[in-house]
Amino acid sequence: MHNKFLLFSLLLSTLLSANTALSQLSGSWHMRVLDGMEVRKARAILDFDAKKMRVDGFDSCNRISGTLIRNPQTKHLRTQVRTTRMACRGKVQAWVSKRLHETMSEGFSIKKETKYGIEGITLKSAKHELFFKRMRKD
Repeated sequence: MHNKFLLFSLLLSTLLSANTALSQLSGSWHMRVLDGMEVRKARAILDFDAKKMRVDGFDSCNRISGTLIRNPQTKHLRTQVRTTRMACRGKVQAWVSKRLHETMSEGFSIKKETKYGIEGITLKSAKHELFFKRMRKD
């Protein structure tokens, strides 16, 4: 049991040190643009915790949470999110929710960049590109 814990700790620390961008992700991020469409009003928010390899947030319809998993070959992250099951307020919120879940489960890369005149991060999967702005720290 003790050896398994040590192995898990070593693997986790290796994953965290392998990608400095992941350590810089910790905090809350508000989705601004999805596949070229401005979606600020959908209010999708992701809260990354790099130390715990977790993501929580709101997909514009439901609360979400999950564990981040890194693919060692591609260095992409993915997560199977758990979610509440509330109805979406509208078509845009349903569209954002569906694509956010697809991106999280397919696997995605993260890139810090300035887009649309805003400093933020882009989560890019095979099908989607999501741009987030860091939310203000209080």
